[in-house]
Amino acid sequence: MTRLGLSLPQMRQYSIGADVPDVARTAEHIGYDSLWVFERALFPEPATQGLYGVPGLPWPDAYRNVAEPLVTLTLAAAATERVRLGSSVLVAPLHTPFQLAKSLASLDAASGGRVIAGLGTGWSLDEYAASGIRPFGERGKVLDELIEVCRAVWGPDPVKYDGQLTKIASAVVGPKPARPIPIMLAATSKKAQRRLVDHADGWLPVGMGAEQLAAQWRELQDLAAESGRTEPIRTVVRVNTVYTAKPYDGPDRQPFQGSTDQIVEDLVAHAAVGLEEILIDLQTTPRDGQELKDVAAEVYEKARAAGI
Repeated sequence: MTRLGLSLPQMRQYSIGADVPDVARTAEHIGYDSLWVFERALFPEPATQGLYGVPGLPWPDAYRNVAEPLVTLTLAAAATERVRLGSSVLVAPLHTPFQLAKSLASLDAASGGRVIAGLGTGWSLDEYAASGIRPFGERGKVLDELIEVCRAVWGPDPVKYDGQLTKIASAVVGPKPARPIPIMLAATSKKAQRRLVDHADGWLPVGMGAEQLAAQWRELQDLAAESGRTEPIRTVVRVNTVYTAKPYDGPDRQPFQGSTDQIVEDLVAHAAVGLEEILIDLQTTPRDGQELKDVAAEVYEKARAAGI
């Protein structure tokens, strides 16, 4: 049976302090296996760069107000006992490597070993300028160092590391994670896939169609085989929904757009690809936390009834 995850409410229609713990507790009670956050640091206005770096593609209005992901996960961790707590994704180069490694370790220790570190390099030039860590052109190098720093900080003391951004001569760094935190990467380009195969535990694709997803999965498996990787690649596919109370009848319907029945129909097709887990982001269109809980319960019940 495919595991199902749910995105936590981070957008402006939600009361972060009240709705995050409430939705987290409810999702755990419903039966969801995991809870997830994403990162959007700011909303440039006017936007000089299109969404995903595509010229002229507008940013969604929902990105105007997105709660900080680790704060959101911490609220969820305190309200739950069983569900895993993941990021899909943290834009890793917006963070200093040592501090992010320390924060993730503390959250994992506090939650009893439930954290999944989903990382990516992002695409927003404005976010990189605001973070002031390194230029956008160095994002891959920063991610490489961050992964190495995490492995070092989470490992045995004394911790030592000598990198471009991070210098640890010899230090005791605690708390340690409750168990080795899995690192998962978005990895869409060839270079990013190579980084995943060589240095990460899992893959975080976005479901934009079952056939496309299956082709990407085969490509990644082939690369792993060519590289001699023997460890399995953990997989969590993210699906971004546009929920509507009534079925969407237009010829231009996109995957995961429409009623709960239409969303579940697309979930069935994507589950057939054979990935371990599906993360369902339902938060964009519900008006408040109560509607989000209601839709999440309906989708979960129908998905399980459909054999997912």
